[in-house]
Amino acid sequence: MSELNKIALKIISNGKGILAADESNGTMTKRLEAVNVTSTPENRLLFRETLFSSEGLNKYIGGVILYDETINQTTNFGKSIPDLISSSGIITGIKVDTGAKTLANSSEEKITEGLDGLRERLDKYYELGARFTKWRGVYAISDKNPSKLSINSNAHALARYSALAQESKMVPIVEPEVLMDGNHSADICLSKTSEVIKKCFEELTLHKVDLSGIILKPNMILAGSQSRRKILSEEVAQKTLDCLKNSVPNEVPGIAFLSGGQTEIEATENLNLINKYNNTNFIMTFSYGRALQQSALKVWSETNKDIQKTQNIFKHRARMCTLAAKAKWSIELEN
Repeated sequence: MSELNKIALKIISNGKGILAADESNGTMTKRLEAVNVTSTPENRLLFRETLFSSEGLNKYIGGVILYDETINQTTNFGKSIPDLISSSGIITGIKVDTGAKTLANSSEEKITEGLDGLRERLDKYYELGARFTKWRGVYAISDKNPSKLSINSNAHALARYSALAQESKMVPIVEPEVLMDGNHSADICLSKTSEVIKKCFEELTLHKVDLSGIILKPNMILAGSQSRRKILSEEVAQKTLDCLKNSVPNEVPGIAFLSGGQTEIEATENLNLINKYNNTNFIMTFSYGRALQQSALKVWSETNKDIQKTQNIFKHRARMCTLAAKAKWSIELEN
């Protein structure tokens, strides 16, 4: 096994998943203000530090994705954030794209930026302790989108990023997210997601990326959030598996789904059924942000930042996701 493959497997094996704590300061401000907490560097650090220091977290979480501000912060008890994470046997990751901007000549679509100076930033993050990275491409579904221009441009950027990450001895998370926004059917989501993922792997192969040393982070196959044609979780699981079996090369060690606007319970139930019906060799796990943190954030804001209570809520959510990654979750266990 290559060193990159070993890192990837350590992050996602045995039901473990990834905590996506890489919200930008702007996004984190929205999350905190929604629960009436002022967004300051100190409050952002305190909430994340509370989660990362949860005892026994390494039973459920194999990797944590950080944002640039967070990876450079020191905890209130003197450890750097990467040292806090690694001291419990969890691997530190870092979001390295600089955000989605309007795609030239297709103003309704986005292109993710951040390739300029990336090699140097990756070296700096490696020195800080990061061993895996994340780059997110976003694709909106409408009557005419995602366009070929968007699909090709974002796949090319994801491949160039991945090659640079591997050159820097870090595992790239490849995240092509087809958004839930819209009134499209699940079948259209299946068709567009398949097209997006296939193009990503064309580009990854062209750029000589070692596919055994990446983690794919896709959306599940869902009807649009405004669609009247919702599908049941069993169908979500089957369509998602059909998409991945037909789009992802066998060398890829694992797939860590994003929650993409699903509730905590929806994201857990759908992951559980995907694993129940999984007849592939891929590890199928989670890389959740809101679907791991939202209940903990609410409790933290309501209990005057009660650390133990917040950690208990967070660990419960992480445990539920790990059970789902092993196809052992049930709604009764939520209580």
